[in-house]
Amino acid sequence: MLADYADYAACQERVNAAWQDQQRWTRMSILNTARGGKFSSDRAIGEYSERIWHARPVKITPGDGT
Repeated sequence: MLADYADYAACQERVNAAWQDQQRWTRMSILNTARGGKFSSDRAIGEYSERIWHARPVKITPGDGT
């Protein structure tokens, strides 16, 4: 039941140390978000747009003012 409690407590100590370093925490948060994959809702919205609204994706080039 509590076989992994020591590992859990050690992990919480690492989390606490990271939280105390604002620059590190911010960097970790940004990287975590950037490395996240597509969510199932992304797929569902895409399918709904295509099948129900018959909408197609619009390609946007960064810096083109759109």
